Amino acid sequence: MPSTPRPLRKLGFLTIGLFDPADPARGHESTLEIIELGERLGFDSAWVRHRHLQYGISSPVAVLAAASQRTRRIELGTAVIPLGWENPLRLAEDLATVDLLSGGRLNPGLSVGPPMHYDQVRDALYPDTGDSEDFGHERVRRLLDLVRGKPASDFSGVEGFEVFSDVVQPHSPGLGGRLWYGGGSLGSARWAGQHGMNFLTSSVVKAAGPGEEPYDFAEIQRSLIREFRAHHPDGAAARVSQGLVVIPTDSASPEQRARYAEFAAKRLPRTTAPQGPARLLFAPDLVGTSAELAERLRADPAFREVDEVAFALPFTFAHEDYAQILTDMATKLGPALGWRPAV
Repeated sequence: MPSTPRPLRKLGFLTIGLFDPADPARGHESTLEIIELGERLGFDSAWVRHRHLQYGISSPVAVLAAASQRTRRIELGTAVIPLGWENPLRLAEDLATVDLLSGGRLNPGLSVGPPMHYDQVRDALYPDTGDSEDFGHERVRRLLDLVRGKPASDFSGVEGFEVFSDVVQPHSPGLGGRLWYGGGSLGSARWAGQHGMNFLTSSVVKAAGPGEEPYDFAEIQRSLIREFRAHHPDGAAARVSQGLVVIPTDSASPEQRARYAEFAAKRLPRTTAPQGPARLLFAPDLVGTSAELAERLRADPAFREVDEVAFALPFTFAHEDYAQILTDMATKLGPALGWRPAV
């Protein structure tokens, strides 16, 4: 039986932060302006997506450090940092630093797996250790331990005039409880729950094996949420955020509405069957008035399991489009789902 939908408690958004390679500064400034707009509109959180060797945000922690100085309340997240590109010790230092600069508003989302196009980038990323790097959950566990204050060294004390710590400095005590795992499989959901993380579930999940059609994205996503909570110390209270591509059109111009509909239509074929060797299943993009979107979301089995979301902004849209979409989300769609803007 479907669960009883709860009023939406936290409304967030996710942006990919694209830029023109001829003017990357303007693209980053646009991302910061969108985050500032989100705070003015009362959003609870703003998340940035990570992209390497592409024309998107390659250093989300640095971008969020800047955002932390231009906002005062909105939570700032990454969805997600692929740990295959990172040294957990160095990343732990950066995350703690930005968390302190933000006043405890950082929500780092993480994922595992080999870097995309690893064979092409390995010699630049890991020229001496490429064949021995571990890209599994152990990499996340190392980061968790370091952020949560476990020793990184067997030495602490005074050496000459310098004082050394055996744990990551600076230490931000609350950060360990704000680490999120971005997962699309039952195994990932289970691992995140067992290790006391929060769980990000997006518009992509892993389908089961062949022969188990038809595939229902929302039902698969709901199973991930339930698997996560079944193994989390907090049980049903464990935090889960759902991230779908949601495009309200209430105040959109006719030209914008046509472009949004075309965007969703072009991406619809990938939602009908698992894609690629990893058998990824994509959710359809949701486009329509806030009343229409609220009705569709309330009927979604996975949405009925959560009380916080981070709706994804479509990539390749213009700054003005994002402003319109966010404004409609905050003033129309969020309230229709029972959400109240933060102050």
